[in-house]
Amino acid sequence: MNRITSDVHVIDANEQILAGTGVIVRTVPLGGSEFSRALQESRVGGNWMTPRPSDAAGWRTHAMKVHDAHRSTDWLTALAPAIAATGRAADRLGRAASSGVVVTTGQQPGLFGGPAYTWSKALGALAMADELEATVGMPVAPIFWAASDDADWMEAAVTYVVTARGVETLTLPGPKTDGVAMADVALGDVALCIERLRAASGSIAHPSVLDIVEAAYVPHSTIGAAYVQLLRALLEPLGIAVLDAAHAAFRNAADPFLRNALVRAMPAAEALAGRTRDIRAAGFEPQVDPIDDLTLVFRSQLGISGRASDRVRDRVPLKDAARVAREADVGTLGANVLLRPVLERALLPTVTYMAGPGEYAYFAQVSAVADALSAERPVVSPRWAGEIVDADASAMLDELAIDESLLRDPHAAESELARRSVAEGVQDALERLRVATDTQLRAVRDAVAHDDAVVAPEVVSGLERDVTHKLDRFERRVLSGVKRREDELMRRVSLARAWFRPLGTSPERVLNLLPVIARYGPSVFTRMHDAALVHARTLVQGVVEES
Repeated sequence: MNRITSDVHVIDANEQILAGTGVIVRTVPLGGSEFSRALQESRVGGNWMTPRPSDAAGWRTHAMKVHDAHRSTDWLTALAPAIAATGRAADRLGRAASSGVVVTTGQQPGLFGGPAYTWSKALGALAMADELEATVGMPVAPIFWAASDDADWMEAAVTYVVTARGVETLTLPGPKTDGVAMADVALGDVALCIERLRAASGSIAHPSVLDIVEAAYVPHSTIGAAYVQLLRALLEPLGIAVLDAAHAAFRNAADPFLRNALVRAMPAAEALAGRTRDIRAAGFEPQVDPIDDLTLVFRSQLGISGRASDRVRDRVPLKDAARVAREADVGTLGANVLLRPVLERALLPTVTYMAGPGEYAYFAQVSAVADALSAERPVVSPRWAGEIVDADASAMLDELAIDESLLRDPHAAESELARRSVAEGVQDALERLRVATDTQLRAVRDAVAHDDAVVAPEVVSGLERDVTHKLDRFERRVLSGVKRREDELMRRVSLARAWFRPLGTSPERVLNLLPVIARYGPSVFTRMHDAALVHARTLVQGVVEES
């Protein structure tokens, strides 16, 4: 399905990219490791993943089962302070708590929201909730799980934007923390990062987006709190609630489940080890390599200073599991990545989690953990993957007359343009030199072959390699000279690569989306949702929508 507006294009990944004003939104394959792709395509591990419903009737049955399992629990009252939903998000969540289910997704904190896939996940969950609500006949609310209890500093402190010079890295001043949840790490002075974000936004038609950033990212806040505030400000108006995993209300609600996970830590470890062996026996590497002597539960403890910034999160050793289950203070326990989906399914009426490629792969291990804990297996669905590219960059490719595929090689586009820019006389002379050299080398080879007493054949082969190498090296130096001379041309190639292949990979996995939102406004989210809805319909209805 194609939708085109004056400011945003939505296109299929297999179609020609249309140039124009605004941005391009295109659906791309989710990708992932060979193991993840094998699971997505059901080529392996049928018993490792809870079967996802394949049609509307199946989803209706599954949604009713999930709803009935949580009918007697007042889950929203317990978690409301950790979600703190307002407006459309609160209305939708309230209806789901009364008589429906939820679709979830999530991501750990990233600076200014992190890579674009943070927003792809959120809009994809919204689309899935919309499609399910229309199909199953009950309220379905999307919830974004903000993993503010995560301790990955590098993920949280770095983001990338496109400037006139190409990809620019924005980094928090630090210092780098180790083992401290982002909910406890102070932002510090972020003025320079915000300044560079504003500069990357260029002509800002929607300044309220950057106003939201400045309101959230203040020095006295923490990395986790700023992330949650930013997400809520941008996602709640769309109807997406945001759960703060570091909030005391969530920790309290999760406490009984996590203590039980400690009590049953040994069976869980044995089940996980068995599943890991099965995965390797099938010829794949598991997404998460279990550590034999550690449980799947974290414990946070204050250091001797008593400050939150010194509160360190460590995995509980197996040998200490029973003791920690008895002695740990309420709110000090947390789940690792293999336990978190099981915890989520226990606390929320989650009909499905919309997973990225890495997440999808670790659900093959999650099911073993759920079985060992006698808990419900969560159902996982592949999330929508979409790339958001400034249409001016697409127009630049047309002007340069290069194909996007050339940008996948770090030097191919530059070399191609340099070749085109070499003076015709130089090109002709080089070509004639190669033809003449090849002719003479063949003559030498034939002459020596008729007189084998002169030199061995490998000596002639070595001469050919040496001469060819010198010619190739000389041509590369010519091209390097052209590249230096054509500085503006190379800058434009660099800028196009920054949009289409930043750091050698998909822009969804690298680039921060806020500069695009500041330029083009909420319509970008609308078009992302429209594209994600096609994906959701495929998952729910079991058919591919005609484009």
